[in-house]
Amino acid sequence: MRRRDALFWLSRAALAGAFAGETALAQDAPAPIAPGAPVAPTPSDLLGASGEPYFTDWLNAFYARALAAGVPQGLIEQALSGLSPDPRVAAHDTAQPEFARPVSAYVEAQITPARIAQGVTRRDAISQFPAIEDRFGVPRDILVGVWALESEFGRLQGDLDIFRSLSTLAALGRRRPWAESELLASFQVLQSGKAPGTHLVGSWAGAMGQTQLLPSVYLADGVDADGDGKCDIWGSAPDALASAANLLAKAGWRRGEGWARQVTLPAGFDYGLAEGPAEAPYAWAERGVTPIDGRPWTGADGAAEAVLLLPCGAQGPAFLAFPNHFVIRRYNNSLAYALTVGLLADGFFAGAPPQIPWPHETPLSLDDRLAAQSSLKTLGYDPGNIDGIIGTRARGALRAWQKANHLPADAYFSPQIIARLKAEAAASACAPAGPSESGNCPATPGAFTHP
Repeated sequence: MRRRDALFWLSRAALAGAFAGETALAQDAPAPIAPGAPVAPTPSDLLGASGEPYFTDWLNAFYARALAAGVPQGLIEQALSGLSPDPRVAAHDTAQPEFARPVSAYVEAQITPARIAQGVTRRDAISQFPAIEDRFGVPRDILVGVWALESEFGRLQGDLDIFRSLSTLAALGRRRPWAESELLASFQVLQSGKAPGTHLVGSWAGAMGQTQLLPSVYLADGVDADGDGKCDIWGSAPDALASAANLLAKAGWRRGEGWARQVTLPAGFDYGLAEGPAEAPYAWAERGVTPIDGRPWTGADGAAEAVLLLPCGAQGPAFLAFPNHFVIRRYNNSLAYALTVGLLADGFFAGAPPQIPWPHETPLSLDDRLAAQSSLKTLGYDPGNIDGIIGTRARGALRAWQKANHLPADAYFSPQIIARLKAEAAASACAPAGPSESGNCPATPGAFTHP
């Protein structure tokens, strides 16, 4: 039987299985396969896929789900033939630079005089910006900041096969429902014929084009800004930028408001207020918080509420972040990313990089970050998933621990803080369970112990 014919009959069987679910009666179960009888090929066999069982088992099941969702068999063959897991994707999934590098190192590496100059030149060459700003309300400098970070102004759009990347993420399991939904959207993009070539390429996480949109976002938010009748986020900068503006507008961008301002804090300030209450600038001024540049607040910003951010702890710069800062995080849910987009935008507007005295920070290894999260959990705090990604929940857990231990509650994971967390967690884990029991932990070297 030819390969395509085998896939046709296999697809019919897969569809029948997908719709039958678990309704078959026990007496209808198939008879056991006789020893030596030929084994029917699986979808992964017929597609020429390879990889460990976790991958081929997932592919066999997903094949049926894709057919049940209405994806044409020929399109599945086109996208998934010869598929294998991509080891680079798994590596990237645990080492995203905006989460793994210190904020100061990430920001300083991204904001340079050369990038500011290039961004200004690229911005001024886009004639559609007035129409984009009028329609969506997102400033052009913010959009150019996204463009710079996502693809180096369209130069680096990623060269990984989208279907292979998303299949790898789905098979790994941590984000399976999300990855499978993006795979189904990818089939729609491919079938539409709007993407260049016969395959989709992009980043390790499935993002595509000059502003790195996920397939589902492209379908929902793609915009034809250059008037050629199609949304080409790969070859048309206006289309890519307008699509990003549409995404941000739908996420709640507030027209006419800023994104953040750097501020100074008075001596004795309560750092525990960081990432806490959202208050108007006048309320922060009553606490001694003032803009570092001395300029007054605009009318729109003065009426908005802002959250205090200490991205590098008490020893680094402080910002009052407006709602638009958190809208940028809807594009990429990273404090470092959103800060960098905003600061790039400020640089494009001023024509020079912002002058911010970032402190030198010691990079934390993945083991350090995992240990910090695990220790906080052991000590009774909720850091979220133990995944090595230091996000809002992990910082909130650290802030609560710092307050309980009468420390400056700046939620900053320094090597010294992590060492103390690990020590306290270890002591807690081996503490006596009751008054009549003794602990079973070995004595710390050099520590005094009773005979």
